[in-house]
Parts: sequence; C-alpha cells; structure tokens
Amino acid sequence: MGVRRLGAVVLASLLLATGCSEGGTAPPGTPAARGSAAPQAPPSIRVSASHCGEGWTHPHTGDQTLMVANDGDVSAGADLIDVPGGAVHAELEGLAPGTTRTVHVSLGPGTYAIRCEIDGRDPIAGPPVTVSGGGSGGPATLPVTYNDLYAPAQAYRDYVAGGLKTLVARTRTLAGAVDAGDLAAARAAWLPAHLAYESLGAAYDTFGDFDGEIDGRPAGLPGGVRDPGFTGMHRVEYGLWHGESAKSLRPAADRLYKDVRALRADFPDEQLEPGDLPLRAHEILENTLRFELSGRADEGSGTTLATAAANLRGTRATVGVLRPLLRTRYPGLAGLDRRLDRVEALLKAQRHGGRWTPVEDLDPPVRESIDGAVGDLLEGLAPIATICFPRRTQ
Repeated sequence: MGVRRLGAVVLASLLLATGCSEGGTAPPGTPAARGSAAPQAPPSIRVSASHCGEGWTHPHTGDQTLMVANDGDVSAGADLIDVPGGAVHAELEGLAPGTTRTVHVSLGPGTYAIRCEIDGRDPIAGPPVTVSGGGSGGPATLPVTYNDLYAPAQAYRDYVAGGLKTLVARTRTLAGAVDAGDLAAARAAWLPAHLAYESLGAAYDTFGDFDGEIDGRPAGLPGGVRDPGFTGMHRVEYGLWHGESAKSLRPAADRLYKDVRALRADFPDEQLEPGDLPLRAHEILENTLRFELSGRADEGSGTTLATAAANLRGTRATVGVLRPLLRTRYPGLAGLDRRLDRVEALLKAQRHGGRWTPVEDLDPPVRESIDGAVGDLLEGLAPIATICFPRRTQ
C-alpha cells in the first residue's frame, strides 16, 4: 500500500473538488458552496456563543447571499440547517473572530436555523427562521456522525480480519517455496500473496509500522534495493525477478512471513478510526494512479496492473460499507458504480491467461484509457470524503 494520510490541505482540495468552497455551488447531495461575492450587503448573521444565528432579516426563497460574521473572540464555524431535520444546506469553517464571509444558497419554503460551532464547545442552534414563498431550493445533506460510522467501521474490520487470514496462508506458501529452493513456485506464489495485502487498502493506517515492513518500497532508502531497511513483499519480488538465489532470498521471505503473522496477531488490538473511512475511499486509488499505474511500484514482476485491480477491490469494499450512508445522501452513487465497473473492465482486459501486461508494455491509447478512467473514478469518489465526514450535531 505505502499510502499516506490526507492532511488538512488535501481535505480542503476535496472540498473544492466537490463544490463545498468559497464562490461556488455544490453538486447534488453535498452541502452548498461556501462564500461568494454578494451583489449587495445584507445585514450580517451573527456567529458566537451568545448570539448564534441572530440578525437574519428578510428571509426569502430562491438564490441569495447571506453574510455571516463572527462577533465572538474565538474561531467558529456555521452551518445552515433544516429545522427540525438538521440537513445541511451550507457550511462555513474557520471563521476568525471579527471577520465576515458570504455564503451563497438557494432556499425553498421551510424553517431553517444557523448552527454555530464554537471552538471547544458543543454546537449551538440559533433561533428558527421561517422562509415562505415558491420554489424548491437547493440540495441539502443530512450530516454523518461518528455514531453513523461505527457500523461501517466494524464491517470493514471484519473484512480486513478475513483478508489477513488469507494473507497469512498465501504468504506461508510463498515463504515455503523459497525455503524449499523452488523459485518457480515462489514466483507463482508471490502475486497471490501480494494481492491479498493490497486488497486491504482502507486499513493501512491501522497497520502502523507493519505497512512499511510488509509493503515498503526502496525509494528514499540510502542503499536502495540493497538497503537492509528494504523488506517485505517488494524485497522478495525484487529477488525473485532479478536472479537472486533461494539461499540469499530466504531471510527476506522468512521475515515477510513473520511480519504478516505479527500483523494478524496485532490487528484485533488496533483501532480502525471510523472517521478515516470516507477519506480512504478516494486515497486508495489516488495512490494507485501515482505508483501502480505509473509503474513506479514494479520491482520486476510486471504486475502493477494486478495490484491496481486489488486496490480497486479495496475501494469497492470501502464504498460498500459506506453505502447505507451514501444511498440517501449521494445521488451520484449509481454513476460511481458504473465508473468502478469501467475501471475494473479495463484492468481485467490486460490479463491474458495467467499473465498481466506490464504497464510499460501497454499501447499508449490503452494506457491513456486506463489513466483517464481512474481519473474520472477519482472525481466520483471525492465527494464521499465531504458527504461522510463526521460532524458534531449536538
């Protein structure tokens, strides 16, 4: 896997990609965009612990720009929500004390309120505001809470636990072939073992140091492929496809099997962070595009397209456990499934018998088609991080 956690900057880019940003409108099923220049300056809606939601005058239906001002002494955020349902029409984050920002929304008739999120305090709902008139307004999304993510996280833990069992069995076969000196059998056993690990994409952060030990790459190591710190699947791959003897490769294979067993033993004691799942849906294939589809992760087997297919399975598993939350929140879910199917079909087409076409051997139009389809799929996956990002509602 070798993937890294998305930080605040990347999360911000996901929000931009889904339209939850200043000066834009959100796609269907996501909170409306934050910030847009107002043609005229209406009175500001106040955001603070003592005056949350006050100052919303002359409410009306249709497109409009609301001005939101933090008149408190700490940073704050504000959501425009339905009352009493709590669905979010717009959200504003990181509003510094003494600053005013604009929020563009489209409202239908109904009752709304501003929910203020003051640093270090529980969210506060301001006074309800009734909006009358015609029109249907823009989309809104019911917030996802940590409680909502508990069941998907548990389901994913069960998926990973089953995958680790398979991983141990396949790695045992691989190490056994190397120990027996049968390098042809070891080469045949390597890919199934590697794919068992690569299918567990969303759990990599839970694996801690085991991820680097089991699936690390030589890039950045002082000695490269000869560095003692180069271990795991790719170390064994390098030896199997670069003429290394079974005797010299045996320590790496035995250590890999030892690390895999240790990971399986350790996993029940580790906590899979529920809030990470929505991010992983996008991250897995983002790194696949960077490493596997570029060929940078290939240490000689020429099977990075097989790894990409395994990463796709990990993505499907992540989307699958989140599907109950997405079904009523993401109108683009059916389209996302079609994009997943398209990428899977393109990858499978590059398997001929038991052999996968190496990335560097792909015809340019085929490679462009795969890269383009994965890029399109990433666009479909990106809103999940916004829609399912856990929010405090009380």
